[in-house]
Amino acid sequence: MEFIKDPRGIEVRSMEIITEEVGDLGQSPQEDKVIKRVIHATADLEFAKLVVISKGAIEAGLAALKSGANVVTDVNMLKSGITKGKSRELNIKVDCFISNQEIATEAKKLGITRSMMSMRRAAQDKDNKVFAIGNAPTALFELIKLVKEGKAEPELIIGTPVGFVGAKESKEELEKLDIPYITVRGRKGGSPVAASIVNALLYMC
Repeated sequence: MEFIKDPRGIEVRSMEIITEEVGDLGQSPQEDKVIKRVIHATADLEFAKLVVISKGAIEAGLAALKSGANVVTDVNMLKSGITKGKSRELNIKVDCFISNQEIATEAKKLGITRSMMSMRRAAQDKDNKVFAIGNAPTALFELIKLVKEGKAEPELIIGTPVGFVGAKESKEELEKLDIPYITVRGRKGGSPVAASIVNALLYMC
């Protein structure tokens, strides 16, 4: 059986198939690229209807990344999924605090999740401008709380936590914020989704 062996060829053909199957998304070319990158990462065409991009979110994200702003993720799986070559080229630092022992100790002491504590730590560094949350609803809830309290000033939040407890609700709260965001409605999401969104923006820089 003949099959495509070239990695670039596989990606090109994948994008062609996605375009054929989803048709015109009615979005700007940049938004179109983000949504199709999510579909490419998940092989789930339903994301064409689930991804929500707030007005100006693409522009805000690109401006932050081009300026070398730090990217913070909620879990290491998401951090690992962000393309290293492009982030190094732009001098972007990608951080995740979930495995930090101090974070774990403090979270246990306060009776909160490590994800929540990680957001509190990340908010202390004003260079952390892009937050990507793909796994933990508690991280997104906490970041939203920090934004409302004026303790965090992200330039873009990518919020795509997945699951049955708090995921849908946390993303609904994100849509109420008056700051740029990219999210996925409902229970679907995950680290691969958030990573694909970050990577789509990096490829546009």
